Amino acid sequence: MSPRPRAISSSPLRRVAVAAATVLVAAVPLGSTGSPANAATDRTWNRLANCESGGNWQINTGNGYYGGLQFSSGTWLAYNGSKYASRADLATREEQIDIAEKVLKGQGWGAWPACSAALGLDHADAVATDETLHAELQRPWRYRSVEDRGHVTPQTAITIPK
Repeated sequence: MSPRPRAISSSPLRRVAVAAATVLVAAVPLGSTGSPANAATDRTWNRLANCESGGNWQINTGNGYYGGLQFSSGTWLAYNGSKYASRADLATREEQIDIAEKVLKGQGWGAWPACSAALGLDHADAVATDETLHAELQRPWRYRSVEDRGHVTPQTAITIPK
C-alpha cells in the first residue's frame, strides 16, 4: 500500500503562495490611485514640496525659483513647462508634478539637492512602489536551489528589480 499523499493545504508551495498573497495585500494601500510606472508617488512629491516651499505650490518669493518644487525659469522652460504656464507658480500642482517627472528622469533627485538629501530620496523613491510590488509578485518565483523550495520565505524568493 502506498503512502497517503500530503494534503494540499499543508504543502510548502501553498504556504508560500498564502504568504505572498498576505505580503501583497499588506503592502498595497487600500484606495491607492497609483502613479505612472517609473514615477515618484504623490506622497514623495508632497514631502519634497513641503521641504522646498513649505508645501505652497503657488509660491513666488522673488528668489528666482517658483512653485512648490522651486523650479528655476530655465528648468521650467527647458522641460516644456511653458505648455502649462510661463512660470511654475502659475501652474497647478499636477502640472508642476508632470514637469518634475521629466526633470527627475533627466537629472535625478540631484535637481533638488538639499531637500532630496534631507529627505533621503533615492532611486526607490523615483519608482511607483505599488506597481513595482504588484508586478514582482506576478512573476514566477525563483529559488536559490531545489533544496530551498520547501523552506523558502517570500523575502528570500522575491528579488526586487533595481
